[in-house]
Amino acid sequence: MSSAPLKDPAMARSRSAEPFAREAGAGPGVVCLHANASNSGQWRALSEQLATRFHVLAPDFFDCVRDSLWAGKPVTSLKDEAAWIEPVVARAGEPLVLVGHSYGAAVAMIAALSRPERVRALVVYEPTLFSLLDAESASPNDADGVREAAGDAAEAAALGDLDGAARRFIDYWMGSGAWGRTPEPRKPAIAASMNNVRRWAQALFDEPTPLAAFRSLDLPVLYMVGAISPPPTLGVARLMATVLPHAEFQMFEDLGHMGPVTDPAQVNEAISIFLNRVVPKQIPLPSLRGSRAHTRSGELPNIIGGAVVCCKRAEPQASVEGQPRCAKRDARLGVGSHR
Repeated sequence: MSSAPLKDPAMARSRSAEPFAREAGAGPGVVCLHANASNSGQWRALSEQLATRFHVLAPDFFDCVRDSLWAGKPVTSLKDEAAWIEPVVARAGEPLVLVGHSYGAAVAMIAALSRPERVRALVVYEPTLFSLLDAESASPNDADGVREAAGDAAEAAALGDLDGAARRFIDYWMGSGAWGRTPEPRKPAIAASMNNVRRWAQALFDEPTPLAAFRSLDLPVLYMVGAISPPPTLGVARLMATVLPHAEFQMFEDLGHMGPVTDPAQVNEAISIFLNRVVPKQIPLPSLRGSRAHTRSGELPNIIGGAVVCCKRAEPQASVEGQPRCAKRDARLGVGSHR
C-alpha cells in the first residue's frame, strides 16, 4: 500500500483499517480467500472442518468493507488485494497454506509469488487470471464470455440496474436462471457488490504477471476445477497445467465454477485430504520444504504432478493414499487423468 496521503479521507480510513477476518482453531496457519460477490463467510464450513488441527483465518476483501467506500473508486490490482489482507496473513505465521476460490484464488497465487518462502502449499479452485488467456492469444479467445458478461453487468450497474447486473453476472457463472433461484435474503448484498464488477474485471484482465512466472512456485499445489465451468476458468487451468511444477489437478465432474459455494462438502473434503497429506502431524513444519529436494521435477510424494483427478459425487470410493478415484480419462485440460 502506498503511504502517500489520500485525497479521500473516507478511503484513507478504509485503506488503513485491518480487514475483518473469521478465525478458528490452532496449529499451522491456513488463510482462505473468498470469491467475488461473496465474503469470508463462504469458508465457515471449511474453517470448522480444519479447526481441529489448523489455525484458519478467512479475511474479507476490499469490497466487503461495510460502508462500501471502495465502490466506484480507482481500480485496485491483485497485488493491492494481497496487501490489504497482509495483516491477516501475518497472523497465520510461517509457513502457511493459502486457499482461494475464483478471484480469491487469483489473489492467493499472486500473494504466493510475492513471498514464496513463507508458503507451504497452495489450494485453489479456478483462479480467474484471465490476463493469461489474452497473453496467449488476442480475442476471440476463451476469455470472451466473461469479458462480455462483466461488461454487460458493469454497464447495467452504472445505470443503476443492480438487479439486472447481478442477473447477468450470476447467470453467466452459475447458469441461466441462477439469479432467479437465489434466496431473496442473499440478493441485496450480491446486487450491491455489482458496483465493483468493472474493477474486478480490470484487475483480472490487466494483471501483468506472465504465465512463466508461476514456474517458480516450487511448492505443493492442489488446483481444482469443475467440469461444467465456463471456458475462461478451464482455459486458465489448461495454461497452469503447463507451468506449475508440483501441482495436482482435480476435476469435479458435477460441479461448476461456484462449486465451493454450491457443494462445499465435496470441495472441502478434497482440501482436507490434501492438507492432511502435505502437512503431516508427526513432522515439524519447517522440515517439509527441504524434503522436496529428493523428488524429481514435477513430482511430489503421494502427488501426481500435472495429473487430473476426476471426482464424481456418485463414486466416493478412495484409491491409494486417500485420493478420490478418477471415473474416466479426461483431456479437457490438455493432460491425462488417472484411475
